[in-house]
Amino acid sequence: MFVGIANAAEAGHHAPVATIFGIEISSYTTSMWLVMALLIGVSFLATRDLKWFASGLQNFLELVVEKLLNFLSEVMGEEKARKYFPYLATVFIFILVMNYCSLLPGSGTISWLTTPTSTLSVTVGLALCTFSVTHFFGIKEKGLSYFKHFFQPYPFLFPLNIVEEIVKPLSLSLRLFGNIFGEKMIGMTLFSMIPLIVPLPAYFLGILFGAIQAYVFTLLSAIYIHTATDGHH
Repeated sequence: MFVGIANAAEAGHHAPVATIFGIEISSYTTSMWLVMALLIGVSFLATRDLKWFASGLQNFLELVVEKLLNFLSEVMGEEKARKYFPYLATVFIFILVMNYCSLLPGSGTISWLTTPTSTLSVTVGLALCTFSVTHFFGIKEKGLSYFKHFFQPYPFLFPLNIVEEIVKPLSLSLRLFGNIFGEKMIGMTLFSMIPLIVPLPAYFLGILFGAIQAYVFTLLSAIYIHTATDGHH
């Protein structure tokens, strides 16, 4: 039953909702656009002097930024946390809001609205972003000497070190995809069987899991960047 629901859901969401210049646009893409527009809009309002509304929103966002910075400082030190905060904070907030798309009314039934992180292509893209910036920051920090760590502690371990680097984005993408997709399928199944009351615990779990997965993805990204830019790799 779960396999049938999953296949039906994936088939429906991968079906294009529009075509632009011959390029098919899926519901995952439109949902990501919606999330980006929301975040840009909230950021715009929070940074403008719009009396009490902007002030309250700005205070809330400043609190979120402060908590994120404190969390990252514990992982990689305050100096590095501030240096790489723009990327890591963006990753956390972007993934968190995308995870919560499943809690919106109509998600999964409206053709252009679904949970972007419940598809592997999106999570792979996010993982590759972390993979790319990790090595970019490592090379920027250390220059060509960055590549020495692939031959440490012994040169014959080079193949294993390469495999380890390849596994990192694979692990990031599969962990995020598996948890969000699983939570989504559980919620859909419960709602299809008993549409009232019973699915509510699944929604509360969705809130918890969404935050945890955004936290884990950001934590691992911070660790990878810290390791790549550390003086003692």
